[in-house]
Order: sequence, then C-alpha cells, then structure tokens
Amino acid sequence: MMKIKRFPVKHLGAISSFLAIALALAVGCDKKAAGPEIRIGVIQAQTGTYAAFGTGALFGVQAAVEDINKLGGVKVGNEHCPIRMVVVDSQSDPSKLEALADRLITQDKVHFLVKGNEPTPMHAGISQAAERHRIPFITSVGPYEPWLGQKKEARSDWNHTWATGAFAISTPAAPGDSRAKPGYTIMDTWVTMLEIFGEFTNRQIGIVVMDDPAGRGWYNLFAPALQNMGYTVAGADRHLGWVSPGTKDFSTIIKGMKDAKVDILWGNLPSPVFGAFWKQASELGFKPQMVSIGRAATEYSDIASWGGDLPQGIGTDMAWDPSMVNSPGFGETTPRSLADRWAKATGQPVNRGIGSGYRSVQVLVDAIQRAASVEPAKVNAALAATDLPTICHQVKFNDQHFSHSPLFFGQWMKTDKPEKWELRIIFSWHPAAAENAKPLFPLPR
Repeated sequence: MMKIKRFPVKHLGAISSFLAIALALAVGCDKKAAGPEIRIGVIQAQTGTYAAFGTGALFGVQAAVEDINKLGGVKVGNEHCPIRMVVVDSQSDPSKLEALADRLITQDKVHFLVKGNEPTPMHAGISQAAERHRIPFITSVGPYEPWLGQKKEARSDWNHTWATGAFAISTPAAPGDSRAKPGYTIMDTWVTMLEIFGEFTNRQIGIVVMDDPAGRGWYNLFAPALQNMGYTVAGADRHLGWVSPGTKDFSTIIKGMKDAKVDILWGNLPSPVFGAFWKQASELGFKPQMVSIGRAATEYSDIASWGGDLPQGIGTDMAWDPSMVNSPGFGETTPRSLADRWAKATGQPVNRGIGSGYRSVQVLVDAIQRAASVEPAKVNAALAATDLPTICHQVKFNDQHFSHSPLFFGQWMKTDKPEKWELRIIFSWHPAAAENAKPLFPLPR
C-alpha cells in the first residue's frame, strides 16, 4: 500500500503558497482503482484573515477524498480512479487567486478545481481562471447576491463555476423549487428573530459592514428591507457602519450608534475587524440587546480570539452542524463522524467549514460518475443536472449555478468545558437541524 506523507492541519499555514501538498490520497483504494488518477486543485486560505474558514474547508475536502478513495475511487465508465489533491494556500489574498488557479491548471495539470466555503471575495479570481480554461470549479461562494454582483463586475457568466451551497440574503428559490419556502434566506432567519424579540426593543437598528462586495451587498439589501418593516436604521443616509479596509478606530461609528440609541446590531465583517469593533464598543458602553454578525462569528477560533466574554450571545446564521441528520457522506460518514475526525486530527472544537469542503467533493464525484468521463465539458454538463443529497443538504443548481442552502440561527454561549464556547441552534425550520438551546435575550450588559 502506498505510504502517504501527511501534513497536520496545524502545520498547513507554514506551507508556501505554491507548494503542492503531496497527498497521494490513494489510501485504502481496493484493486478496482485501476484507472488513472483524477487531479483536483484546491485553493484554500491556510494563513491570514480567512484561515479559520480555509483550514476547515480543506480538512473537509481531504476527508471526502480519503473516503471515496477507500471505496475504490471514482467510477469512470468501467474504471475506478483515485483522486489526488494539489493544494495551495491563498494567504487570504483575493488578488492571488487567479494566478494560483492558472498555475494549478497549466503547470500541475489538475482536471478540476474544488473549494469549500470562504467569504465572497475569495472566489472571483478562481472563477475567472476556470472560465478561461473551461475547467469546472465546484465551490461555496458566500452570500448569493454579492456573488452575483461580482459576476456582473467581471462581465462573465462564469459558466464553469458551481456554488454547491451558499446562502441567499433575500432572494428566494424559484417558484416550483422545493426550497421556495421559509428557511432558505438570511432575511427569513433575521425577520423571524425580529418577530420574536423586536417588540422588546426600541426598533433602532445599526448595521456594520465591510466596505467590500459582500458587505455592500449586505447593507444595500438589509437597510431598506428593515426600514420597510418599521425599524429605523441608524445613519442609513450617510452609510454609518461602512468600515473601510484597515480601520482601527471605530469610535465614530460607535458614537453614532450610541447617539441613535441602537438596540439591535446586524452586520457582516471579517472576524478580526468585528472583534476589534466589539471590544471598542464594550469599552465605550455601546451595549445593544441583540447582535448578529455574518462572516465574523462562524468559527470557534475566530470568536475565541476576541478575548474575555465578548462572544457571549453573539448570533449568526448557520448552514451546517454536526448534529444534522439524514445528511449522508461517502460510505458510513455522517456529520457527527466527520466532526469527530476533525477533533481527533486537530484537538480543536468543531469547524463548520468541514461540511462545505466535503460537500464540494461529493458533487464533483457524482457529476463525474454520471458523465462517465473526466472530460471537462461532459462533467460541466452533468453538473447542471445535479440533484444530490450531501453531508450538508440536497444540492440542486438554479440557472445561475447556485444551490440554496437551508439556514438556521445560532448564538455563541459560554460553557464550563475546555472549549469555552459553543455555537448552539436557537431557531430552525429544518428537521435535519433541530434547535438545541434557548435564545439569550437581552445580551448580558
């Protein structure tokens, strides 16, 4: 049996951005795996702002590759082919993505590009390269509307990019789609939380976002929607809450929200930025009753870095959790067993990006097997017809190559366990993801 050189997750950040990780993931392949290997290129942040996203997503991709290889590889016609990963670190830098993807395609000769979840800016460059080389790119793209905005800016249809699972801010699934119901947009979750708790507030809302495609899309959709619901958005006329890259002093924004007596804080920021903002807010006495932050509050390592009890009660939308049921992986793998593998390998609390990485490989394997080919054009055509249960949810693409994810809402809660914080589900429409905690309201002051 082939020996595998393994790189523990904790060491991945030290690997050069162009160093291919020699993960010869033919591990466990039985004798059926006689066909040529299928090479997939994986570009995930292992260092920098989005390392928490990328490290988990890469683990999920690797776990799925190990699982399919142990089952004999991917069935391509009459052959079974093992998958080999070639991995590079984007260093959380969107400007590097296109060149990294070009190198994987032209020098490393990968057949396909695969990626798990990272925020919206971390996909466009790869989509551009995939379109130019006509190579399928299977990924998860963050919020739907900002992603569509990036496509428009790129003046490309990105016909080779497939968003296996991402959340929409307010765009519902098309009529007739089984997902055209509550529980598939962020607006659904947030409106529901406001319906439950809004009457106990003064209906004054602050929105804080990064001045980037994801943040602007967030703000431009939510501000008018909340105003139409009878809430007042503090400083909406002057974009109070837009945070420029590199901002260190948030006192002007905080003072504006305090003066407006903001009781509810929504937003979308990178975790280090929100951590700094929230620490200053605490020091300056800004203490809203409800807080929900996208992007910043997804992963344990991010929120734990804020320090003290700052994460207590912070809410965020969720799309994957180890407690999910009826969500199959390859073989015997389940969300719970995948999370257990992460814990055993890293010694760290669960990272929810592992589900997204695993799902992308499932979707690719399914398309290859239905196409009975690794020819990019045939696999791309097969991807359009995907209708697949995955370790996250059913994946079925719309005409924009996007699959709506079911969403549920969680809050970070302090525990007496070695892992100080847990993200618990406080609201869900979906039987696969049951509620497991009561909401914290109002936040501790």
